[in-house]
Formats: sequence, C-alpha cells, structure tokens
Amino acid sequence: MAHTAYLSTTSLNTPSERLEDDETTVEMGATLPAALQPQEWPATLWVALLTTAIAVLFQVFRRPAFPKNAPKWYKKGDWPILGAVEFYYGRRADFTREALRDSKTGNFSFYIGKKQLVGISGPEGRKLFFESKDLNFPVAFAELLTGQPQPPSQEGHEDNFAQIFSKSLIPLMKKENFVKNLDLLTGDTRAACDALSAAAPSKANPDWRVTDPFESFYEIVYQLTMRTVGANDIAEDPKLLKHTLSIFDWFEKSDSYAKVIFPWLPTVNNYLRLYYGAKLAFVFRDIIERRKKTGKKGNDALQFLIDRGLTLTNIVGFEIGALFAGQLNSGINAGYLQIFLTQNPEWMARLREEVDSVVAKHRTSPSQSRADVLGTLTIEEWESEFPLIDLALRETIRFCLPGATFRKNISGHDVPIGESGEVIPNGAFAIYLIEDSMFGDWYTDKMKWNPSRYFEENAEDKRVPHAYMGWGSGRHPCLGMKFAKLEMALITAYWVGLFDFEFSDKDGNRISPTSSLLMNRNLHSAKKPEQNMYLRYKLREE
Repeated sequence: MAHTAYLSTTSLNTPSERLEDDETTVEMGATLPAALQPQEWPATLWVALLTTAIAVLFQVFRRPAFPKNAPKWYKKGDWPILGAVEFYYGRRADFTREALRDSKTGNFSFYIGKKQLVGISGPEGRKLFFESKDLNFPVAFAELLTGQPQPPSQEGHEDNFAQIFSKSLIPLMKKENFVKNLDLLTGDTRAACDALSAAAPSKANPDWRVTDPFESFYEIVYQLTMRTVGANDIAEDPKLLKHTLSIFDWFEKSDSYAKVIFPWLPTVNNYLRLYYGAKLAFVFRDIIERRKKTGKKGNDALQFLIDRGLTLTNIVGFEIGALFAGQLNSGINAGYLQIFLTQNPEWMARLREEVDSVVAKHRTSPSQSRADVLGTLTIEEWESEFPLIDLALRETIRFCLPGATFRKNISGHDVPIGESGEVIPNGAFAIYLIEDSMFGDWYTDKMKWNPSRYFEENAEDKRVPHAYMGWGSGRHPCLGMKFAKLEMALITAYWVGLFDFEFSDKDGNRISPTSSLLMNRNLHSAKKPEQNMYLRYKLREE
C-alpha cells in the first residue's frame, strides 16, 4: 500500500516539478567522485579489472598439468573444475575398475578439483603403495576426506595434529591399559547382553526377541571404545552415551566433497561439522571443568590426555579421530559378523564350541554361569583362547572394507611406479583399490564368506605380499588392531555363548536374506546396510 501511494503521489507532480527533481538528482550525482561512477571509468581501467579477474580465476581453478611420464589421464567422467565427481559420489570402485581396464600399464591419472590423483595396481603398485617412505597416509586422509591440509611440523614448534594423535593413541593401545579396563569392558558387555535378554518378546513368537545388530552391537562397540579412548563419565551415563553417539553419527555424515575441491570454500557441511564438533567439545569441557572443580581425577583416557597437557581443541580432535577410527569399522564389523554366522552353520557351530570349551576350561564352580566365567578371563586368555573368533573377524573385515585408500607423495620429487616407467608426481595422491587386495585372485571362491581360508594349511592371505590389508599393511599398520580384536572377542564370545540366534524379520519370523550381504564396494567407508537386518535370539540353556 505504501509503495502504491508513493507511485500515485509521484505521478501527480507537475512537469516543472519533475524537471526540478531531475536536475537535483543530476547535481547530486555530479558531486560523486569519478572513481565511484563506473560509467565514467576509462576503458583501460575496465581492461585492467577484467584481466585481474581472469588471472585470479585462472589461479584458483587452474589444474597443474600431469608430467609426461605420469600415467595416462583418464578423462571419462571428468568435469571442468570439479574433476572426477563420480569417484566421490556413488561409483568409487566402479570408476577405478573402469579406469584400470582402460589402462595399458595398470595405472591411470585423474583430477579431483586441482588435486592430482594416480591410481595404481598390480604387484609393483601394491608394493609401492604399502612400503614407500615417500607416500604418507595421514596427510592424504586429511586432504581427501576432510579437505583440510595439515600444517607442516617445524622444528621448535608444536607437532602437527597427526603426530599429536599418534603419540596420544599409542600408549592407550598398550596391554597395561587393557588390563586396567578389562573388568569395565566385560561388565559393559555383560550388561548389554542382560539388557537384550530383558527386551520385549517378538510379535511372531514370544520365545524369541529381536534386535537390529547394526544398532545394538554398534552401541556396545561405542561404549567399549569410549571406555578405552574417551571418558568413563560418558561410558557410564546412558543418556550422555546416546547423546554423544548421535553427535558422532551426525559429524560422520557431514563430510563435504565441495570442501575437498575448494578448501577455502565455506560449505554447509563444513559448518555442520564445526557445530557438532563444538557440541562434543562442550561435553568434554564440562567433564574437565567438573574434575578441576572437585579435584577428583578420572582413571581414563580423558585424564591421560589432560595430564599430557593437551588443549581442549586437541582433546576433542583426538576423540573425534579415535572414535572415527574405532567406531566406524568395528561397529559395522560387529553386526556383519553375527549376520554371516547365521548363514554359515558350520562356523556358527565352530565358534560356539570354542566359547563353550573356554568356559568349561575356566569354570571353577558348577554354579557359575557362562557369563560369570567369561568375566573372570584375563587379557592373555582373551587374546589367545579365541582364535576362531579372530579368523571370523578377519574374514568379515575382508567383506566390509569398501572403496579405495590413499597416500600422498610428500617426498619433494616424482616417485617411480616400479619398472613401469611411470611416476606419481610430487604432491599427487596415490590411490589403491581395496578390493584389488581383499578380493585378489589368490583367494579361492573369493565371494564366499569362509574363515577357513586363513587356516595354516591354506594361508590364502599370505600367498603374495600385502595380500590382506584388513589391519593395514607395510608401513601403515592399524594402531588400534589389538583393541579392535579384544572388543570383537568380548562381544562375540558373550553373544554366541549366551544366545541362540537366527536371521529374521523385525517381527521375529525366521527368513533368509533378500539382498546381498556384500557391502556396496562403491562406498568410501564402511556403512550400515541400506535395508535393516534383524536377528531373533533367545537365551541358551546353561
């Protein structure tokens, strides 16, 4: 209405009045400096501005050319400026396989934004990828999964975060730390099994209960991981445990491909990561401040980090990194291992016999239940007396590692790829397709879940160098391997020892899987299955 009234009033002005208004406007415009009147700028200035803009855009988006001795550039699916978008979204393994098939040497080059990537394969590529001192994993992880390059470590200055992370994690993965926490870990696992046994009966049959292992087992793994690398305050508070797990899940989902291409670009997902990182920081800040206020120290990883003098920022960064490394893979493996057992009666029987034998061996009283006996085992016994669970986990990992893994050439020079005559350019990233190792031709019936392939008389995972990379290989072994094996032994021994279980629908009807149990190889990391899977279970008789 006001706008309409303004137009009406203006239209009523006389011609002479409107002329006076126009003259006033001209006089006001004439008082502006020429620099503020683009219409008055000379052509030379416009040319200079346009040239500068083009130069800036050229520097921002220009791709450095691959050297002549780099593998051939695979251009299919390449987008200007963006690069091979499908490598990041939905076709990582397919893209890599297609490029390898198109290559005469088994190696190829491509771009992600301005970043140069080189896919390598075969014995020479595998050897280089896992053994070269010139190829760095933490730097590649930072730049290709978070979009944030790591600051270089300089003499006399604070270590970069990768070094802080490793120096903090290694002591926590030592045996003495597991010994200290063992009673808590077994207690948490037993309590989780007690909660499962107390769940409501299934709709289909009151003798059975139902669980989604990618929720219930995922939560157990998170609690055990929090016990080992986090804070007991969180591990012992169900509400806080659930709250921080939801923060972690949202943080993990907020990755940004745009940030990888344009590290300087403020993206929505980047702000979401900052937001969820801040929420987690508040949780740990409150715990730290409470300990300082009361003078009561904790007996956990958080206190270890505090005593080492880490800042809150580094503590939160460590917790996110440690939880990401431990939770994402182990949480998924824990669920799939039990699913695979339901489809393999032979190995279900083998694991049950192994658990029952250990229980019988260490039972000191007829009144002891299986859970009672498992709670008395030492670290040495957990690590040595469940070899079949370890093999079942090993085979599950083979099926649950999708995508490709990375290294960055930080040597300052081009790195030769074996005797191929080709190189990984200085500053470029080496890419290795995980299934090239995990599903190599040295595995018999490789699409079948079969832990017996690792028996000493078969040893299929040792037929060629770096034949199995489930726990890392070469210069980059998994720092958390011992803990991951321990928590899988705990969870599986309690679960197999205490319950009978079968694959079912959500109502408790026994069914066969309707979709493939093979994880989507195009994912960039382990994920929960797209379709929910369920197990029906009931307590075994003692």
